Amino acid sequence: MPPRKKRRPSSGEDMSAKKSRQDSVFRKQEPSQICEEERFSSKRCLEWFYEYAGCDDVVGPEGMEKFCEDIGVEPENVVMLVLAWRLDAQSMGYFTLQEWLKGMSSLQCDSTESLRNSLDHLRSVLNDTTSFKLIYRYAFDFAREKDQRSLDLNTAKCMLGLLLGKTWPLFPVFNQFLEQSKYKVINKDQWCNVLEFSRTINLDLSNYDEDGAWPVMLDEFVEWYKERQIS
Repeated sequence: MPPRKKRRPSSGEDMSAKKSRQDSVFRKQEPSQICEEERFSSKRCLEWFYEYAGCDDVVGPEGMEKFCEDIGVEPENVVMLVLAWRLDAQSMGYFTLQEWLKGMSSLQCDSTESLRNSLDHLRSVLNDTTSFKLIYRYAFDFAREKDQRSLDLNTAKCMLGLLLGKTWPLFPVFNQFLEQSKYKVINKDQWCNVLEFSRTINLDLSNYDEDGAWPVMLDEFVEWYKERQIS
């Protein structure tokens, strides 16, 4: 039996097949085109950086003020601390070019709009216990003067208020204690133990162990607080 000849499609069928192939190609290309548009751009990120850095390779206080204004966040807002942590910024009030490019790349942000869209995500990081502890520890080194090993008391109170003011009911009382205390600085051990104290000690301090390995500063706070409760 001779082989059957392939039927040549009519002109209408031919056009239909061609359109089908084009649609198929378009469907394959469309996601990649969208991906290309949404992909992080180092060049765009660099241009964005120099909007605030000017001719320098660092965004300073003036540039930082404009940056905060553009993204709609107060400089004292805790989300700025989270952003600094993600950029691994070493000095408060400054972002270097290297910090900016590396950090914004990890966030996939290369414009004001893209960062604005990421602010809710940055705020949500504070709800994760492990991340919050890392940010809290980072804040001590970020805020201290680099030639000092401790944090001056006024800066410490500001940072504690930023990090614990809304979540630790005893913070206002602890802040009062610091104001009337002999302490002028807070060292890193004291700083880290304040977080542990806020997480583990009951509001009535009933489970505080005076013989535990707490810093003297917290022993003094507990004693001061209990005396106030009695009087």
